[in-house]
This record gives sequence, structure tokens and C-alpha cells, in this order.
Amino acid sequence: MNTLRFKVLDEAFRRKAVQLPESKERLTDYYAKYVFDRNKMQRYLSKNTYGILINSIDKGEPLNRSIADGVATGMKQWAMEMGATHYTHWFQPLTGGTAEKHDSFLDYNNIGGVIEDFSGKLLAQQEPDASSFPSGGIRNTFEARGYTAWDPSSPAFVVGDTLCIPTIFISYTGEALDYKTPLLKSIGVLNKAAVDVCKYFDENVSKVTSFLGWEQEYFLVDEALWAARPDLMLTGRTLMGHSSAKNQQLEDHYFGAIPSRVLAFMKDLEIESLKLGIPAKTRHNEVAPNQFELAPIYEESNLANDHNLLLMSVMKKIARRHNFRILFHEKPFKGINGSGKHNNWSIGTDTGVNLLSPGKTGIENLQFITFMVNVLMAVYKNNALLKASISSATNAHRLGANEAPPAIVSVFLGKQITNFLDKMEVASTDEAIIFDDKVGIRLGVAHIPEILLDNTDRNRTSPFAFTGNRFEFRAVGSSANCGGAMMALNTAVAGQLKQFKTEVDALIASGMLKEKAIVTVLKKYITISKPIRFDGNGYSDEWKIEAAKRGLDCETSVPKIFDAYLSKQSIELFKKTNILSEVELHSRCEVKWETYTKKIQIEARVLGDLAMNHILPLASRYQSLLLDNVSKISTIFSADEAKSMTEQDRAIIKTIANHISEIAKKTTELISARKVANKIESEREKAIAYHDTVIPVMDELRSHIDDLEMIVDDEMWTLPKYRELLFIR
Repeated sequence: MNTLRFKVLDEAFRRKAVQLPESKERLTDYYAKYVFDRNKMQRYLSKNTYGILINSIDKGEPLNRSIADGVATGMKQWAMEMGATHYTHWFQPLTGGTAEKHDSFLDYNNIGGVIEDFSGKLLAQQEPDASSFPSGGIRNTFEARGYTAWDPSSPAFVVGDTLCIPTIFISYTGEALDYKTPLLKSIGVLNKAAVDVCKYFDENVSKVTSFLGWEQEYFLVDEALWAARPDLMLTGRTLMGHSSAKNQQLEDHYFGAIPSRVLAFMKDLEIESLKLGIPAKTRHNEVAPNQFELAPIYEESNLANDHNLLLMSVMKKIARRHNFRILFHEKPFKGINGSGKHNNWSIGTDTGVNLLSPGKTGIENLQFITFMVNVLMAVYKNNALLKASISSATNAHRLGANEAPPAIVSVFLGKQITNFLDKMEVASTDEAIIFDDKVGIRLGVAHIPEILLDNTDRNRTSPFAFTGNRFEFRAVGSSANCGGAMMALNTAVAGQLKQFKTEVDALIASGMLKEKAIVTVLKKYITISKPIRFDGNGYSDEWKIEAAKRGLDCETSVPKIFDAYLSKQSIELFKKTNILSEVELHSRCEVKWETYTKKIQIEARVLGDLAMNHILPLASRYQSLLLDNVSKISTIFSADEAKSMTEQDRAIIKTIANHISEIAKKTTELISARKVANKIESEREKAIAYHDTVIPVMDELRSHIDDLEMIVDDEMWTLPKYRELLFIR
């Protein structure tokens, strides 16, 4: 019997839910307890300082550095009352996660003692080592200087004994080295472009905000079982493992009763999240066994992204408290659904209008259709860029496998909106549009009838779907920083709105009425962007053929998908909007290629190690047992009797021998393929080599190992199997 495996299985079976103390507190009693929000600001800042800070956050007015000392003093006082002894600039390097360096409030008082101090200078700016983070060649080891700078629009918070201050991260020469800087720029550019277009409909609009509501999917695995799987520990996914006889095929896990251990974890997580101002709203079982989801109330995009990254960090800590390990990998288990981070994106005005929500009057619906069609144009023109923004070595396993494939970015609109756009495209400029099953009503602007709320079905195969008052960018990966996808989307839409305004203004200048000019340009855009609209089955092979005919980007190699960042169109878009320079785009691609290579490289090394040090020895031992059995039977019984009695064993021995031979051969091929790829100097070409030559060998190697798992004596198999990993005890 394999003592280790059964010991960890027994430990997993004995797990009990951590009992949380009953609390009579309401959620609102402790919401944002550890956040330096506006209520705290009012209490701890002077009236003048508070007013200047809020104007900067709400209206984008320049923040005078002279008030930083006042903010720092109030922030420190509050943080110390919350138990903080240290502070950190909390930023988002191109690793995809967050980074922090903790310093205490301790300082000399110049009279031989020490005091607790936190100045405006320390709040506003710090200098971490920029050469130790991915930079794509912008920073070298001997060029270490980089800066973090305070982002006032995202409130500071306390975690444990540390005051965390959200910041941007830039190089000494000014290039962005993080996700937050370009995201903030894209939010600002989208605001300006959208406000300019909104002025056609309402002169009172002075600000447009980009909103994000993410849905975080994740897996939970018992910590004892996780610790017995080196592949899960080192790569976040299982590099081998035959599918369980029962997995998700009965569809009984989705929205099912939450296991008691998991529910205890969720309750604990929600309490900690709410204290940090993360507005956790929804929890439920997802489709795959051991897969779950948490979703918050939507927030402004920058804050929502910060909260998602903070939540992921908190989730890891809380999971361990409940004897779980959390898996954010997009595809930790082969053969069942992986995890995404659906990004629900919308834009709204400071007058309370959701620009992606149908209205009740003609002018409101003309505005709705204007933004709807411009989003379609933005996605159509930049479908390759949007695909690149969500692509990674880990997301490649999930997407394209019956889970909103990213190989082709398309937009689902639903029957009503699709029919409306089709009719608007061919309607004359003086004709009202009437739905087949509704009465057409003129509401002040020709061509725009009343459009109903909840006017779409759902299409779970679409990577970019309209869901009634927002677009759901379903292709974002569960481990990803949402900032990358949101930055690309905001930038694409901002660039398109700028183009729209230029064309409409030109028609108005020629003497055309404003409404007619708007509709004229929209009709043209509807025709141009038609190839991006697809309401059918995004998983089908027929769609792949059709998409190629429509001219959509159908590249499937992740390293080549990243090329979209460096296309002439993308470089021009980012340059025109001043989001990223060509140097920054090149550096980010270098980072993406390098990260892709390293992810696959680690997986290949782990798989090779497991094959040689776990799988081959145990397969050989089992083969020896069978050989010994055949030998002993042959010595006792006649040749004919022995042959009949050992026929099955002989067949298994031959099968095992074949798998052993192939595993040894493929492991050698895997090492050789890595060595050849590692000699390539170009990060792009190296990543392509890993995609084309290393991954296929890994897949072949896994196939032989998974077949062996079904043959070798269960008691001898050292690694926890899918049937053990996938069901919470």
C-alpha cells in the first residue's frame, strides 16, 4: 500500500469546517472598516485638505503637493488607530500580481530618540528597484531606479499591521512598468472622448466613468492533497491525471448546495473582504466540481481592479486558514471547465445615465445606439488587440476548449438589437424603424424607437457579449490582472469615439443637421462592423471557417497573438491616445513573450521530473510484480495452463513496457526541445519555439502517463488522482 497517498487522503477526509463565531453585526457595521475612505478623510483631514483631495479625485483637478503632508498626517493617525506600524506603496508590476515593500513609521527625532513619522514625501513617492521587475529591456541591472507614486483615486487601506497605499510604478525615464498607469490613462482618455460625444445629446455631462464588475472564478483543493501534487504546487495546474469517472457531466454542481467547509471559507472571506471595502455580493458553485465564484457590486474600473487584486491575495490567506489551497489557474484540471474572470464593462455619465442602457425617449436611444455602434466598431477594428490583451500561457488551456474561445473575438448582441441595427442600416434617413413584434413610436428623433430593457438572451459561447446594459468580456483569465484587458478596451473605444466625433463634426460643418449627421455616420459604421457580430455557437468549427471569411483574426498561437500589440494600427492607436509609447509597447511584448516561455519551461521541467522520479519507478515496480507473478505461475503449472492463466498479465506487461519506453523517450525529447529553444536569443522566437516544439511533446508525454494511471495498481500510485482532488470532503 502506498502509505503516503493514503495518509493524505485520510487527512483530507477528516477535515471539518472551521467554525466561525456567531456575530450580530450587520454587514454595513464593518464595511470598509480598514479603508481610508471619504468618511475617514472627513474625520482625519482638515476641511481645506479634504476639499482639495476630493476635487482632485472627482474632477481631475491637479493635486497640489503641498497638501500631501496634511493627508499623510491624517492617514497615519487613522492607520495607527487601526493597529498599523508600517506602510507600503502597493503597486502592480508586469508580473501580473502586486508588490509591496514595508517600512515602519519609525524615525529619529533629532534629540537622541525616535518618533513615529509619516511625511507627505513618503506618501507621494518612493523608489523601489525597477531592475528586479519585468521591464522588457527598459531597465537593466545597472539601471535600477524606478518610482512609485500615490494614486489618490484608490483609497489607502490597512492589512494586518501595514498601511497600504495604491500607487503607479514607472521607470526613471518615465515609462510605465505596471498595469495601473496605462489603465488610469485609458480611463482619462475615454472620459474625454465620451464626454465630447455626450455633448451632442446633453450639454450637462461633464464626466464619463468606466465601470467594471468582475466575476472571480476559482478552484479549492484540500491542502493535504495539494501538498502531495508537486505539479499543483509549482505550476498551479495538474500536468497529468486521468479524468474521473464522474466530474461535471451530470451538471449537478452548478448552483448546487455549497459544501459546509467551503461555505465556512466563503463567510470568512466575505467578512475580510467587506472590511477592506470590497463589495462582495454573490457566491455560488460553478460548473466544475470544486469550482466556485465570487462577484462584487460593480465599481469604477481602477478601484474595481485594485479590489480584485487585493481579493486574490486575501483569498489565498483565508483558504489556508480553512485547510484549503486556492487555484487561480485557468485550467487546473484537464477535461472539465476552467476558470475565467468575466469583466462586465459599462460607461456612465455624472448625470446618472448608463450609456450602454436603452432609454425611454428618442434622444436617449439615439445616444444608446451611438455608443453601442461605436463599441462594435472599436471591437471590430481592434479584435486582434483585445484577444492579445487576454492571452497568456495559462489562459490558452481554458480558452478554445468550450469556454468562450479567444481564438476569435466576436460580439453577441441578441435578437432585438441585431434586428434593430439591420433595419437601421438599410432605412432611409426619413423612415421610422418598427420592430416586427412591437409598434413603432416616434419619440422626438426619427429612426430611433423605444428599445426595451433586458433585450437580449445570454450567449455563453461569446467572448464579448452584450447583456442588456453592459458588455461582458468573458475571455479574461481567472489569474489575470483585469487592468490589461480594460486598458485595451478603454483605449480602443476612446480612439473610436474620437474618430466618430471627427466625422460627425465634418458633416455638421457641411450644413447637415446634427441628428442626421449622427445617424449617417452610424449607418456607415453598422455596415463596416457587421463582421464582428455573431450570435451563434462560438464553439463550432463552422464559426471558425466563417470568421476567417469575415477577415477576423483567427491566430491561435499565443506568442504570435501578442504581435497585435505591435501592429501599425495598435501603435498608432496607443500613440494617438497617449496611453503607451512604441517603446512601452515593445517592452510589454518582450515581457509577455518571456513570461510565456518561463511558464512553459517550468511546467516542462516539473513534468520531466515527475515522469522520471515518480511515474517510471512505480510503473517498473508494478511491472516487476506482474513479471514475478507470471514467473511463479509458470513454475507450478504446465506451459498451456500457465499461458492461459497469465495471458492478461502478459498483455499488461507489454503495455506497461511500451508506455515506459515512450515516457523515457519523450522525456529525453522534452529536455532536448527545451535546450534548443533556450539557445534562441529573440524572446518572440523562443516563445514560438516553446509553443511549437515543447508543448506538443508535453502533451504526448502526459498521454502515456495518464494511460499508465489506469493500469498501475491504485495502491502503488503515489499521486492523488482526479477523483480524490475534485470532491471536497
